[in-house]
Amino acid sequence: MATALNAEEHILPKDTILIDGAWRSTASGGTMEHVNPTTGRAQAKFAVGGAGEIDEAVQSAKRAFPAWRRVTADVRREILYRFAQLLRENADTFSHIAALESGAPIGSFNMIGAAIDHVTYAAGWVDKLEGQITPTYPMEALNLVHHEPYGVIGAITTWNGPVVTAAMKSAPALAAGNCVVIKPPELGPFGTALLGRIAMDAGIPPGVLNIVSGAAEAGEALVRHPDVGKVTFTGSVPIARIVLKAAAENITPVVLELGGKSANLVFEDADLDNAAIMAAQMSVVQTAGQGCLFPTRLLVHENVYDAVVERILSYVKTIRIGDPLDPATDMGPVISERAVNRIMTYIDGAKTSGQSRLLAGGNRVGGDLASGFFIVPTIFGEVEKNATIAREEIFGPVLSIMRFRTEEEALRIANDTPFGLAGFVHTNDLKRAHRVAAALEAGYVSINGFPPMAASTPFGGWKQSGYGREGGRIGIEEFLRPKNVHLPL
Repeated sequence: MATALNAEEHILPKDTILIDGAWRSTASGGTMEHVNPTTGRAQAKFAVGGAGEIDEAVQSAKRAFPAWRRVTADVRREILYRFAQLLRENADTFSHIAALESGAPIGSFNMIGAAIDHVTYAAGWVDKLEGQITPTYPMEALNLVHHEPYGVIGAITTWNGPVVTAAMKSAPALAAGNCVVIKPPELGPFGTALLGRIAMDAGIPPGVLNIVSGAAEAGEALVRHPDVGKVTFTGSVPIARIVLKAAAENITPVVLELGGKSANLVFEDADLDNAAIMAAQMSVVQTAGQGCLFPTRLLVHENVYDAVVERILSYVKTIRIGDPLDPATDMGPVISERAVNRIMTYIDGAKTSGQSRLLAGGNRVGGDLASGFFIVPTIFGEVEKNATIAREEIFGPVLSIMRFRTEEEALRIANDTPFGLAGFVHTNDLKRAHRVAAALEAGYVSINGFPPMAASTPFGGWKQSGYGREGGRIGIEEFLRPKNVHLPL
């Protein structure tokens, strides 16, 4: 398929491995081809690091740590502010790279804006990470609590938002005085490579931030490395289990931001137009449904069920699917042919299960887009609560709609899941909004919409959606550990 993408491939960074301030074009794992999800063809190659490169990166970070933690707060703060400013100046390039490596439309959610927000927010905390003086007994003493960095942080990021997840993990870790080794996703290493170049330009010293592109071997080596003080991982539950087993070898603490099957509850007093558009946009259109906290289970009160479904079906008919570099495009492809096959397996199974009714979509996009990884926005109605598509994370443009009669029933269905990342509530009853939000078993709850999450707010899941938090002061504190100093008087 001929698109504007063909002329844009030159902006993809050639080198994706950064160790001790130096970029590398070769690595022990050879090279890997990156396939453009819009065209379905290979568009670039990048070096594949392995255990050897990970060890070099960790050792580089370990050597850089003593000096970096001693950098005074005002200097570290200004470096991070400069980092954020340079990210802002390169925002357009980041958007174009995201279109090339993941198919994210340049007119969709501003991922680089979120990354800038996280770096800026973390910079503001550098000079505010004070300790404590605590009372002691039975003898008189001065008891100090210091909050100190771990040393080397291992960060494994995800392909559906590689730059923002790299920023969410690295910026607070750096602000807290740690050094970082990032293993970006093999399905999208280029945006992270540009982030690394900008970090160097901002004045982050060699070794303080390292990047090793690679596959599973590199990720496992990073988690298992004895000199990594803490690991932060974003990804799927199955991979998280592997991460936890590897981290257990050295009792390495881990932050996990995992998958979800978030419920979206629409009560009969809700603004139905707002609820329907949000339900469709944030489940099947935004990043082609490839988001961990997206509201992929829509629970609608029986009295307004038909009205909500009608609005959703009308809305998805207006969605423009196509070239992600076209500002008019609403929805791009999913990440890979493998993802297409997995998603279509769920769709085909739901079609024949007798546990739901296909209302829209259910097929790949043909015509000029047939060679890319495009799936038509797919809506299933009358979905039974125990249906596979209502319980498993599909990570694609598939929405399951269910009825409920009472608030109690809606909450039972919403909480009947191993996941607990997010929950959404649509109602104009303030008491109900607070009551339902309190009862939802999720780390994040949004009322009457899907607002962008500011870096000042903590984000993370319950149950199998992970533990630990990214964002807010809590997200900074994930990269600090307390030390108690007792001084008798």
